[in-house]
Amino acid sequence: MGNPKSLSYDSNNMAVIDLGSAIIRMEPEEPPQWALEIARKELRETPEIAEEAKKKLKELIEAETELNLPTDDFYLKMFLRPTHYYPESALKRIKHFYNMLQKYGEACRDIVPSKVQHVFEAELLSLLPNRDQHGRRILILQAGKKWKPSEVSLVDMFRGIQLTVLGSMVEPLSQICGAVVIIDVEGLPMGHIMHFTPNFAAMLLDYVQECICVRLKAVHIVNNSYIFNILFNIFKPFIREKLRKRIFFHGKDMKSLTKHIDAAVLPAKYGGSATWEMPPGKLLGEFFTSYTPDFEKAASYGWKDGYKIKK
Repeated sequence: MGNPKSLSYDSNNMAVIDLGSAIIRMEPEEPPQWALEIARKELRETPEIAEEAKKKLKELIEAETELNLPTDDFYLKMFLRPTHYYPESALKRIKHFYNMLQKYGEACRDIVPSKVQHVFEAELLSLLPNRDQHGRRILILQAGKKWKPSEVSLVDMFRGIQLTVLGSMVEPLSQICGAVVIIDVEGLPMGHIMHFTPNFAAMLLDYVQECICVRLKAVHIVNNSYIFNILFNIFKPFIREKLRKRIFFHGKDMKSLTKHIDAAVLPAKYGGSATWEMPPGKLLGEFFTSYTPDFEKAASYGWKDGYKIKK
């Protein structure tokens, strides 16, 4: 497959980063039976409900003449799974998803690898190779001293997050099981907090709570100090109860983190026992770059030119 310092491609021409004891790859294949059982129990995903919901959502999309969207089964499922196969709820989320561009402009425009390569090179985003014990994707975000705002703006970091989430949205297993995020704020300087305005907090929480099509099951804050409390107070007014219950604060206690996430899938820095080492951020950026045509295609969907959303 190659080595941790280069990309290779599998028999299906899918990009792979080989970490020795694990690999990083996209997972577009159909989920295993145990995951389909979760979908049945938690998402109402039965053949009858799924077929009726897809049919109805397709009709709803086609009635929205100002929306330029595909209506194939794969695309419809991407929005139906996180909305428990309620077509009207799925359409609402679709509209919220594409409203982001008009509401927030540049922060949500052209979410393609070439625009955020520097975010990965700065080692601010990591996609772990293994899922947790519940089948969830794990994303690590560095928002402490490792982040240099003069090199990577807060908006660009947000754009990098969007790109990583887009990659997970197309994975059927992620659609069903969801994702968890670890936010590392080690050494957060007071000066960083000045970059977080209420407007940014509102935009980020709008995205998280109304738009993303991956079930966000938990947010774990690690290495947080009293300075982080000042930052969190900026976000508090925009956090709804459902998300609030899924936010956990661990400080430097990584044993606390491993009560939520199996240590076997975490690197040693976070109390884990995984033997692999994360690849350089530049390589992870190149991994996403190999999917540039898919990201460009995704960026072409949405409201047709000239259409203005109703306030």
